[in-house]
Amino acid sequence: MTKQSNKSSEVTEFLNELNHPFRKEIEELRDHILVSNKNLTENIKWNAPNYCFENEDRITMRIQPMTTKVQLIFHRGAKKQEQPKDRLIANKSKMLVWKENDRAVITFKNSQEIKKGKDELEKIINEWIKPTKNK
Repeated sequence: MTKQSNKSSEVTEFLNELNHPFRKEIEELRDHILVSNKNLTENIKWNAPNYCFENEDRITMRIQPMTTKVQLIFHRGAKKQEQPKDRLIANKSKMLVWKENDRAVITFKNSQEIKKGKDELEKIINEWIKPTKNK
């Protein structure tokens, strides 16, 4: 077995059954996400790996339809909330595609993009958690 992270067996089993063509890249992202913040927990939600902070959904992988890309959706949970006046984080990363002020997407098309964006992704994850914490 490779280095231990707080990967969920539920997610691993789900991915094993899925037989996704982008599995290697999904695993790389799982590692990067879980290593970036030790307080994140992993589960399955909306038929994909999902990451929670303090039991609140914050980052969800979009792995359907099964193509050669994976997306990370940064959000504040399933319930629609009043939109903040400004974007939740000030990060000017070109990786982030903003859908609303409280929802952004990052798309990875291959392992090289994941490796290249690793440090930036870690920064974005930790910036995202701050304003979305339960008050």
